[in-house]
Amino acid sequence: MTQTASARALLPLGLFLALFLGTGIYFQFTGVDYAFYQLASPVAILPAIILAVLLSKQDFEDRIDTFVAGVGERNIVTMCMIYLLAGAFSTVAAATGGVDAMVALGLQVIPPQFLLPGLFVIAAVVSTAMGTSMGTLAALAPVALGLGQAAEIDLALLAGVLVSGAMFGDNLSIISDTTIAATRTQGCNMADKFKANLKIALPAAVITLIWLFTYDTGAVPPKIPEANLWLSLPYFLIIVLAVMGLNVFAVLMLGIILAALFGMVAVGYEWIAFSKDIYEGFISMQEIFLLSLLIGGLSALIREQGGLKFLSETVGRVTSKLFKHPQQRAAFGIAGLTGLTNFAVANNTVTILLSGEVSKRLAEEGNLAPRQSASLLDIFACVVQGALPYGAQALLMGASFGLSPLEVSIHTGYSFILAGVAIAMIIWRRPLEGRAEVVPV
Repeated sequence: MTQTASARALLPLGLFLALFLGTGIYFQFTGVDYAFYQLASPVAILPAIILAVLLSKQDFEDRIDTFVAGVGERNIVTMCMIYLLAGAFSTVAAATGGVDAMVALGLQVIPPQFLLPGLFVIAAVVSTAMGTSMGTLAALAPVALGLGQAAEIDLALLAGVLVSGAMFGDNLSIISDTTIAATRTQGCNMADKFKANLKIALPAAVITLIWLFTYDTGAVPPKIPEANLWLSLPYFLIIVLAVMGLNVFAVLMLGIILAALFGMVAVGYEWIAFSKDIYEGFISMQEIFLLSLLIGGLSALIREQGGLKFLSETVGRVTSKLFKHPQQRAAFGIAGLTGLTNFAVANNTVTILLSGEVSKRLAEEGNLAPRQSASLLDIFACVVQGALPYGAQALLMGASFGLSPLEVSIHTGYSFILAGVAIAMIIWRRPLEGRAEVVPV
């Protein structure tokens, strides 16, 4: 039986966005810090799940079975397991001094007059290695603030540069939750997505660097934190192994083990601390872990009721009127859907989870390779996230530097440049040509 498209089936998704966004706007106007993160997303989605169950025309037991099947869907469970391992690696590597090593390594090679482009590169490398823009910003903000004050650099510009670099890595990293979500929802491996993503992100980064080189930051000698540079090796090793195409579970397990072994040899890292840090890493992924499971169930209910079909057809109709080429239609459909969703939820990973299934359908209809749809999903989620004044990155840097988050977001030049490069690539069409096999992880 052919499924009927239904706009009503999207009401639960609308309820989730209304609760999540509405609560954030309320707290923003009342002056609460991190306003859009006061209501935990796994809690905000519960009323939406209840509504989806009530709207379903299935027997009650079948509705629950549909929800549970969505929660336990293979891609969702795999994604959640990867979240846990990625969190463990980030925590263990930080505890053993890996983050300090990455920061020190970068600062040692930056000439003082190139402080802004240098910090962009450091943030990009650290974020790519860590897989988290927030962790990168938390690690670099204290050092960058001291350097900026000493060199009398505009702190809003400096904060924007750090967010720019952090979003570059968040978008590309193979252990980033956005990469994990994008590759799992689109059905491609991480190496393919990385290569497709790099074709767009690298030109944008080069343009950003050229722009930053126009600023004269003087000759202030940077204060380099003490660190054992050997501890940076696990970060580079997992990047190399991932790009070589090694299974992501093997990459992350090796990363955790190597980070611990290097720490044991270099700083006397203990086994008991190792076990505690692994668990702390698991806990750090708790919110996105729970939300991924719940979104899987909600998506199954919405899909069964025809909501995703309605959304896909609507986006398809709009893009078909604007673009003749099927791959352009698919690419702009994914870009628009992702951007609007991220604007609403202010979380790039949540955006990819919400947009993933419809984006995959648009890609299939437009003959767009899975690696390309995964790349576009991640790119436009990160573009909007980096430029949002109520996004976590702008809020963190605003609080760290004593600035308005709006001041930070308007200086996040890379986000705007990345959007321009991506749109140019879509219009050019050539990078979109050629399909790839779906490779299960």
